[in-house]
Amino acid sequence: MPSELADYIVKYGYIAIFSLVVIQELGVPNPVPTELILLFAGYLASTGILDVKLAFITAISGDLIGTTILCTIFYAFGHTLLENHPKWLPIRKDKIDKLKNIIATRGKWGIFVWRLIPYIRGYASVASGLLGIPLKVFIPMAGMSAVVASGGYIVIGYLLGDRWEYFVKKIGGPTNIIITAVCILGLVYIGRHVWKQIKKRKKPSVEV
Repeated sequence: MPSELADYIVKYGYIAIFSLVVIQELGVPNPVPTELILLFAGYLASTGILDVKLAFITAISGDLIGTTILCTIFYAFGHTLLENHPKWLPIRKDKIDKLKNIIATRGKWGIFVWRLIPYIRGYASVASGLLGIPLKVFIPMAGMSAVVASGGYIVIGYLLGDRWEYFVKKIGGPTNIIITAVCILGLVYIGRHVWKQIKKRKKPSVEV
């Protein structure tokens, strides 16, 4: 994490987190991935500089608002933009076509899954807009992915504390981090479900 960026986040707090997340969700290139910014924000919450609940809400809000704007732009003007393909638009048509086919086949859950994957999540929003998916369908799916992904990074950073940078070096890039997080959450969910089933079976039946 560059010291200048770290100082900016410490100084401006939630405004910095929100603006950085929104900007990257809109497709503006950022030398530091949003995932690392959110892990750092979670770490700051663990030190008391930020409130973890407000950081969590800020990250989700920035994610959802940014991606909804991007989806809306391509819903309204997407085909025109792709035909003219201005130089400032760094979008690969082959990726969009691939995601359009996946989302068209798998429906709204395709949006949820692909919005979880770093570097591809923005393409999922673009593809959803080009497919003409209504916002009433897109926003709930994007919202759930924002909770799991952006909110998840805040929680992971908070739980790791000052070990967050060591964790990133050991696990690898943002993609590996979110895959690890999703696997852990999945195991926790399955474990709880199994435990509930065991407890139900242990309850003695009442004879009438």
